Amino acid sequence: MTTELSKTFDPASIEARWYQHWEKNGLFRPERPDAQPFTIVNPPPNVTGSLHIGHALDNTLQDIVIRYERLRGKDALWVVGTDHAGIATQMVVERQLEERQDKRTNYSREDFVKKVWEWKEESGGTITTQLRRLGCSMDWSREQFTMDPHFSDAVLKVFVDLYNKGLIYRDKRLVNWDPKLKTAISDLEVETQDLKGQFWHFKYPLADGVTLDDGRGYIEVATTRPETMLADMAVAVHPSDERYASVVGKEVVLPITGRRVPIVADEHADPELGSGAVKITPGHDFNDFEVGKRAGFAAGDMLNMLDGEANVCQTADGLVPDEYLGLHRFKRDGIDGARELVVQRLKEQGFLIPHITKTKKGEEVELDSEPRTIATPFGDRGGVVIEPWLTDQWYVDAEKLAQAPMKAVRDGDIEIIPQSWEKTFFHWMENIQPWCISRQLWWGHRIPVWYGPKVTSELSSFTVVQAAIGKSNDDAWFEFVYGNEADAIEAAKAKYKEMTGLDCRIRIVDQDDPDWSFDGARSRQLDDETWEFDLYRETDVLDTWFSSGLWPFATLGWPDESAPLYQKHYPNDLLISGFDILFFWDARMAMQGMHLTDQAPWKRLYLHGLVRAADGSKMSKSKGNVVDPLGLIDQYGADALRFFMAAMESQGRDIKMDDERVKGYRNFATKLWNATRFCQTNGITASTTLEAPTATSAVNTWIIGEVAETLAKLDAAMADLRFDAAANIIYHFTWDTFCDWYIELIKGNFDEETKAVAGWVLDQILVMLHPFMPFVTEELWNAQGDRANYPLITAKWPEFDANKDHDASSQINWLIELASKIRGAKNELGIAPGAKLEAYCSQPSSSLELARANNATAIERIARLSINKSSPPPGSAMQLIVQRDTLVIPLEGLIDIDAEKARLTKALAASAKEVKSLEGRLDNANFVERAKPEAVEKAKADHAHHSAEVERLTAALARLG
Repeated sequence: MTTELSKTFDPASIEARWYQHWEKNGLFRPERPDAQPFTIVNPPPNVTGSLHIGHALDNTLQDIVIRYERLRGKDALWVVGTDHAGIATQMVVERQLEERQDKRTNYSREDFVKKVWEWKEESGGTITTQLRRLGCSMDWSREQFTMDPHFSDAVLKVFVDLYNKGLIYRDKRLVNWDPKLKTAISDLEVETQDLKGQFWHFKYPLADGVTLDDGRGYIEVATTRPETMLADMAVAVHPSDERYASVVGKEVVLPITGRRVPIVADEHADPELGSGAVKITPGHDFNDFEVGKRAGFAAGDMLNMLDGEANVCQTADGLVPDEYLGLHRFKRDGIDGARELVVQRLKEQGFLIPHITKTKKGEEVELDSEPRTIATPFGDRGGVVIEPWLTDQWYVDAEKLAQAPMKAVRDGDIEIIPQSWEKTFFHWMENIQPWCISRQLWWGHRIPVWYGPKVTSELSSFTVVQAAIGKSNDDAWFEFVYGNEADAIEAAKAKYKEMTGLDCRIRIVDQDDPDWSFDGARSRQLDDETWEFDLYRETDVLDTWFSSGLWPFATLGWPDESAPLYQKHYPNDLLISGFDILFFWDARMAMQGMHLTDQAPWKRLYLHGLVRAADGSKMSKSKGNVVDPLGLIDQYGADALRFFMAAMESQGRDIKMDDERVKGYRNFATKLWNATRFCQTNGITASTTLEAPTATSAVNTWIIGEVAETLAKLDAAMADLRFDAAANIIYHFTWDTFCDWYIELIKGNFDEETKAVAGWVLDQILVMLHPFMPFVTEELWNAQGDRANYPLITAKWPEFDANKDHDASSQINWLIELASKIRGAKNELGIAPGAKLEAYCSQPSSSLELARANNATAIERIARLSINKSSPPPGSAMQLIVQRDTLVIPLEGLIDIDAEKARLTKALAASAKEVKSLEGRLDNANFVERAKPEAVEKAKADHAHHSAEVERLTAALARLG
């Protein structure tokens, strides 16, 4: 029994209702214990996040795949969850405290973390509600969070295991330091902005009276960051630069600090750039850090001139003058910073080399610096300039872990799609740097390391090593790395008893206590036989990329490898992600997964592009061109947005946002809605068979063959993850083949065979379209008849035996081509669409003969044409070529032939002129390279339009003879 559809398709009225039905009835994870598994995991969005257009693309593609595999009968599992987002979440809660004139440091670490959990329970997870609006059929019953107890246990276990294997270690290296947040951040959290800046040139005097070959007693260096000269440790020149060959190994005396630093030969210095000499500040520049290492400077000896808030502090050699100490690196709140003071002092002392430039009048003027546009790194959340900062952090030996994933890609155990990304993958993995995994936050997985003072033993006595202060000195500290505090305490007791021969007690000291410092008491004698030692818990937490790297297997029960879900659903079948997190997440999952489970975490990795603004530019809040997917859903419906994403996703290429295309796919859903209403009106209901019904008429035999061909093409596209091809295949079959032609061909002939075939074809469309447009297809599926609680989401993917009937196909395709061409010709020549014409064909093909014999009524009805098997009468006529047949259609009395030729000739000349003009512009390199991208795109579109017009008008004139 059908349910009558409303006259108007309204997405909002059906979407929430169907999603609630699916989720409430557990249909996102149907119980299929004996079915073949298919598993994907979502890139866990930040718990603080909300749905943006990138999420919409990423999750649409995943949902298409999971719905497709579910319809194919697999035990399809889409693991869902959110990431605890250390920095972002801590910032949200701190901002709320600030609104109440409160701050994090008014609380203990434990109490602040409780507040974060409270926020998470009350406000976190907004994005999960929004993913439901998009139609994502995730297994919400197993929703995960990277701070869940089972997941946290897995994270700590991994840290301990990797540490014990020497794959995690502590080191002093440069990091991206956010002075506002006071933590290290990853490269992904750094946004580069082009800012107007300055380029200063300075004299660095050569020491001991040494001069260059040209007699100068100084080396000229240039910098965009003059304040860092307070921590310079060398000047580098290229090994082949003859200008400086005589002074390599000599020293310069730095202005202001008086520090003597060596001149080193290093290929980092470019002889063609500036003076060819560069100042080296290894503690504040990533390139300089590597130069410093090559020059023999140990990281622990590199100078640091800034504290965690980017204020000047004293360097280890004590040479920074007092007037600089405490200054911010830049001018702030109208107060000059270290940069301004350094430039001022160098100018006063004669070490500033002015920049000579000319005014518009040709007059030479001296400037302190040269204006430059400088690529400047900003923290995406802190919003301040990132400082390369030398500090102690925890690292993963990524170089060793990278070997297995590279082999897996080479051996085909991991397939990267599109394959073009393999080259990028190998380049990054082969040049991988140590992975910094520590963050200076309170929210996150606290690193499971406890520090205890080292002791040395001699006979029955022992000495506590007190010489060095600070955890960076490994000679002063034992590291106890365990998954929990109790195990760390027991290990410390055993270690100290082994070293001292005495009973030892352990006191846990909280480093977050503002009164605590590393130079406080670390041990004490309680009595003749008992000593007490302090254990200090590491304050840093782990980078969220470290924990989310366990997502494909820790969400399935690992490290319990006997867990049923892990046994059945690991490795995952597919990972879909944006190419921008290939290294931050995808590669790290591969590294951790292969090391910890001895298996690649997924068999295929699909990398999609970015969604860009309509003009091709990157979306950003500052540009005001960010598109809200929820607004598009409100306006056009989730199905339309989903179909747009699929149809535009072409193997990793970026997508240009186009509201009109989204609107067009809303019209597509409306077209299907109206076609279904038409079927209901004519007694066409749900099919009662999975197999194709018996068909005898050409039109019914033809449409069954078209379904079979469409299904084969669709399956092939999905196997290759060609989302655009798959979407366009089902789109054109639904709109063109079924709605436009089949329905028109069967009008007025609704016998039982035709109703059975039409109902079956519509069912196949709803199933094949469902992964792309789940809401409208589910509504129509259920409206078409009683399915005995058999919802579309768990229906059966088409699978039937039907061979294409070539005779039927030939007849119908001939008829469709005829109708298309006659309609086009009428439009071109200004003939009324309903005008009935007569055609002549003296030597018809077998296709024409079959069409006339079996479909004469349809020819007259849809083509408004009768065909005579004889020669045409004399007079003006047009010719139509339909496959192998030439049809002559008299035009006498229908149109003014001469006037029509004149009109077409004039229009042809105008379009040809435009084509030539546009070709000239597009062939001009200056226009293509310098014009705005949107102007170039418009010129290309106009050229394509007028070229098509030339072809169309030429053909129209040819028809008139």
